[in-house]
Amino acid sequence: MPAYSTNMRLKFPILALILEIITIALFGIFVVYDDGKGHDAHQDAHQDPHHGDHHATNSSETSPMDLYPMFQDVHVMIFIGFGFLMTFLKKYGFSSVGINLLLAAFGLQWGLLMQGLWHMDKGKIKMDILKMINADFSTATVLISFGAVLGKTSPVQLLIMTILEITIFSINEHLVVSILGANDVGASMIIHAFGAYFGLAVARVLYRPGLRNGHENDGSVYHSDMFAMIGTVFLWMFWPSFNSAIADRGATQLTAVINTYVSLAACVLSAYAVSSLVEHRGKLDMVHIQNATLAGGVAVGTCADMQIQPFGAMLIGLVAGIISTLGFKHLSPILASNLGIQDTCGVHNLHGMPGVLGGLAGIIAVAMGKAAKGSAAMQAAALASSLGFALIGGAITGLIMKLPIWGQPPDQNCFDDSLYWEVPEEEGEHDGSLAAAEKNKTEA
Repeated sequence: MPAYSTNMRLKFPILALILEIITIALFGIFVVYDDGKGHDAHQDAHQDPHHGDHHATNSSETSPMDLYPMFQDVHVMIFIGFGFLMTFLKKYGFSSVGINLLLAAFGLQWGLLMQGLWHMDKGKIKMDILKMINADFSTATVLISFGAVLGKTSPVQLLIMTILEITIFSINEHLVVSILGANDVGASMIIHAFGAYFGLAVARVLYRPGLRNGHENDGSVYHSDMFAMIGTVFLWMFWPSFNSAIADRGATQLTAVINTYVSLAACVLSAYAVSSLVEHRGKLDMVHIQNATLAGGVAVGTCADMQIQPFGAMLIGLVAGIISTLGFKHLSPILASNLGIQDTCGVHNLHGMPGVLGGLAGIIAVAMGKAAKGSAAMQAAALASSLGFALIGGAITGLIMKLPIWGQPPDQNCFDDSLYWEVPEEEGEHDGSLAAAEKNKTEA
C-alpha cells in the first residue's frame, strides 16, 4: 500500500484550515446580517435558486424567522438524511456520516458566498434564513455526487470536489433562474439531475479497472442496511419541506407540500411492487426500498408548486418509483460494465433519471399552462443547461481530483473506514487477530 500518498497527517489539516481561513476572510469582507432594509424583493427572487418571483419573502408583514421551521427540516435532510442513507456499506459507516458532515459544513459556507456573489446589495451579501436554506441546497448537490464516488475517494479529494462543484452549480443556477427564468421550485433539474450527472462524470474519470469485478467490502450487512433506512425515513418525511421551502408563501407553498406528499406516497407503492416483481421469488430488495421510495420527491420537484392536481403528482411519483427500481436492477450493472461508471450509491437511479423526469414533467406542465408563468422552451433550456454544466464540470473536476497528490485510496483499501479513521475493533476480532499472529509465528 503506498502509504506516502494516503497519509492525511499534513495534506488534510492544511487544506481544511486554509479553506476555512479563506472562507472566514471572505465572510469578513462580504457577509453581513440582513437588516431588512435597502433591498427590494427582486433581489431575493433572483437569488432564489428555484423560483422566479419571490415578492412575499421579505415583505414587512413577514417575520425574519418565518422560514426557520422549513430551514430546520432541510437541515435535517442534509445532515441526517443524506448522511445515514449512505451507511449501507458494511465497513464505511464512519466515512458516510462523518465525511457527509465535513462536506456539508464546508459546502454551506462556500455555497452562501458563491450564490450570494450574484445578488449583492451595495457590495454585501445580506444573510437571512432564505440564504441559509439556499446554501443548504447547494450542499445537496455535493452530497448527491459524493454518493457516486463513495468509498473510492479521500477526504482531500472530496473537499476539492466541494469547492469546484458548488462554484459550477451556482453559475448554472444563476443562468437557469435569473437569465432563463425557468421554474424549478423543488430543484429536480438544478440540484438532483445536476448533482447526479456531475457525480457520474467524476466517477467515470476516476474509473478503477481493479474494481471491475467488485470488491469484498462493496456491499451491506444487516445492521448497515438498517442504518441506511434511518436516512431514507428522515428524507421521506421531510421532503415536502425541501420542495416547498422557497415557494411563494401561502397557497402556492401549500400546493408544493401537497404535491410532494402524495407523489412520495404513490412512489412507495410502485417501488415496492416493482422490487417484488423483479427480485428472486418475489422478495423485496432493501437497496430498492432505501432509494427508489424517495424518487417521487425528486421527480415532482420542478412542478411541485404548479397546478398539476394531486392525481398528477401521484402519477409522477408512480412513474418515478418504477424507473428508479428498474434502474437499480438493470441499468446500474450496464453503466458499470459497458460505460465504466461505478456508481456506488446508484445516484443515477435516485437523483439522475427522476431529476430528468422532473424536468420533462415541468416542460409538459408549463406547456399545458399549469404554471403561473414561464415557457416550455425555457424549461427545456434549463434542463439542457443543468445536464451540460454537470457533465462537463464533473469531467473537469474528476481530472483535477485524479492528480496523485490528493491521496486517493488504493483499490484494496476502497470501501474501508480504517484507511482514514481510527476504527474500534469488533468484539471477537481482537482474539481472532491474536490467534492468527500466534499461528503465523508457529508456522515461521
